[in-house]
Order: sequence, then structure tokens, then C-alpha cells
Amino acid sequence: MSRIAKRRHKAKPRVFVTRAIASDAIAKLARHATVEVWDRETPPPYAVLKRRVREADALLTMVTDKIDAPLIASAPRLRVISNLAVGLDNIDIEAVTRAGIAVGHTPGVLTEATADLAFALLMAAARRVAQGDREVRAGRWRTWGPAVMLGPDVFGATLGIIGWGKIGRAMARRGSGFNMRVVYVTRSGGRRNSSDEIAGAKAVSLKRLLAISDFISLHVPLTPETRHLIGTNEFALMKRGAIIINTARGGVIDQKALYRSLKSGKLGGVGLDVTDPEPIAPNDPLLKLPNVVITPHIGSASYSSRYNMALIATDNIIAVLKGGKPRFCANPMVRIRPLLRV
Repeated sequence: MSRIAKRRHKAKPRVFVTRAIASDAIAKLARHATVEVWDRETPPPYAVLKRRVREADALLTMVTDKIDAPLIASAPRLRVISNLAVGLDNIDIEAVTRAGIAVGHTPGVLTEATADLAFALLMAAARRVAQGDREVRAGRWRTWGPAVMLGPDVFGATLGIIGWGKIGRAMARRGSGFNMRVVYVTRSGGRRNSSDEIAGAKAVSLKRLLAISDFISLHVPLTPETRHLIGTNEFALMKRGAIIINTARGGVIDQKALYRSLKSGKLGGVGLDVTDPEPIAPNDPLLKLPNVVITPHIGSASYSSRYNMALIATDNIIAVLKGGKPRFCANPMVRIRPLLRV
């Protein structure tokens, strides 16, 4: 074997990271691979990502990166994609599995941070926090008044949770701390467990949840089945004045129907950490309504959550580079491509 061939054979695997993450995680990954990081604030354009992935053995992605079949077809070396998120709606799981590429993600570590934000949005929408802040900054705060900025009580209200995973149950615990009556809908058919008992929660049908809840919080993944899960018909079933919270994915709500329900006065307000599309267009009519609170997809944006997500995302990749599967594998049935050394 020639000297050049030996050097190629011993070359480290190549990893492309689509956004800057915790430096400790990058340093850990660099002990096992040659790492290239996209260091701009915005995601790499699709065409750029497609070029970078041609020579990559591993890809560390964000929810903003579209990983579809054409991109996978241009990545002959790729063995693993690790998504810095719980959700995987940005990745064509079937296409990558057929191609022999493992998919990792980062569940668990962002549960409490996301539930914190969901409840913060609930409180902000109920007590008109963002609207009040805008009034003060605009110089429109004239005096205290008995009918100024009234909103619904949170303590003792009914909280409906759609999606009874870790984040949904964490939201229920927060609601129970406010003496809220917690009802929920789960894809598992309403089976009870110890977590349900601790939260004092009750499984109900979606129709029943919509009819009795003062606040509704969404915690489902975006799939073909859950796209526009909440639309015109569902808004019609809700209590007048109900408030809806979405920290899942924007596409779970039909945003045009949401606007109509808010504009008509049927809905009392909304708190969104996610929109469809993202970012929301500057001229979107939702932004003109006073009873709308929107944050820029920051559900997991606590220091510790993002740090731990970065470490898990890199561990997922390192596990595959060592011959195994990701620590948190979304497609465990995959037969992973062998590592190319030339």
C-alpha cells in the first residue's frame, strides 16, 4: 500500500455540524472525527448542506435543517444523523433508514425547560403580560383601573393536555401546583400510570377535553396524523374564552383557523412558541392581535438543556463511529452503512 493510500485509510471520519453548539461537545466529537461547524447564526442553505454532506460520515443537525430523500441520495458516505431535538419532523426517517443511516435525537433533557416555557406562555396569555408590557412601553399606561387588563384565573381552572408524553406530564405537574383540574388525551388509549395519579389527571376524549378546558396545551409530535389536529372544527368545540398553548410544532394548529377564532372572540388568547412557517412572516395577521403571545421557538433554551442536548447529540454520533448505534436511536431497525475509509 502506498504512503498516500495509508494516510487516506487512517483519515478520521468527517462530521458536519449545522450550527455552533457547546464547545465541550465539539471538543469531544473532535477526538473521534474531523469536525466542520457552520458558524453562522442562520442555517446553512439547502444547496450548501447538500454539498457539505457529500463528504460527511456523520451529520449533526437542527430542527431547521431539511433532511429529505434527494439530500440523502447525495450523501454516499453518511452513516449517522444526530438531530439536536426531540422531534424528527425535519428528517425523512423512511428515506434515511432505507439508505442505512442511523438517526439519533435528544429526548428527556429538555422536558422540564419546555414545560416551564409552556406554563410561562399560559400565564402570560391569561394575565396579558406581553400586552401589558407593550402598553407600558408605548406610554399608554394612564392609571390603575378596576377593569384594566382583566384576564381569566389560572388557579383552579381546567387544563387540557393533548399528548401525554414526558413534556405533557411535566406540564400537568405544573398545573396541579396551581390546583388546576387536569384532563388529557393520549395516543396510548388513556391507560393510567403512576405519573397520572401524581398529577391527579384524568384521561378523556379529545372532544370532551376541548369542551371543558379553560386552557389547552399541545404536546404531540408533528406527523401526517397530527398536522392541523386543531382546526376550525376543534375551535368550534372549545369554550368561549379558552386559551391555547403550543410548544410542540406549528403545523399541529391550522394557523388561519386560529386567527379566525381569535378575531371572532371565540378564543380568549394564544401562547405560541412555534408557528407555521418559522419564523412567522412579519405581515402575518396574528401579529396584529393583542391577545397573542409568540416566542421564537425557545422551549428548550435553558443553559443546561441546550448543553446536555449538545452532549447527547455528539454521543449519538460517537457511538456509531465506534461501531454501535446512537444512544437515543429513532430508527433502531436500521442496518448501518459500513464506514468508508477512502
